[in-house]
Amino acid sequence: MKIIIINGPNLNLLGKREPEVYGSQTFEDYFETLQTSFPSIELSYYQSNIEGELIGKIQEFGFNYDGIILNAGAYTHTSIGIGDAIKAVTTPVIEVHISNTYARESFRHQSYISGNAKGVILGFGLKSYELAIRSFL
Repeated sequence: MKIIIINGPNLNLLGKREPEVYGSQTFEDYFETLQTSFPSIELSYYQSNIEGELIGKIQEFGFNYDGIILNAGAYTHTSIGIGDAIKAVTTPVIEVHISNTYARESFRHQSYISGNAKGVILGFGLKSYELAIRSFL
């Protein structure tokens, strides 16, 4: 089984950015934990702050992987293009958020991704990614 995790803008700052919301662990450290926890799954990871690069990765892996876990960050609430990319590919996508977006600012309650995703997991901190992986098993 092959799954890619795609993270969007500012998620490269995990461990530094708003630790009260996102925690103090870097994603790279957490990704190693995921790889150890799921040794039979080929896990890949990609992060970009650029919308078009995220769309490119969705298209690149969206026909030949078993799953995409996508945390599009703020693009969740603004990017019709990312939503359309998910709709265009055959690989199922799980939308993930570290925080509970519904407990935050009202603009974060809108997602252009959810309607085209297989499912949505949010509010469980970094464990949201583990839950998304488990949803593919």
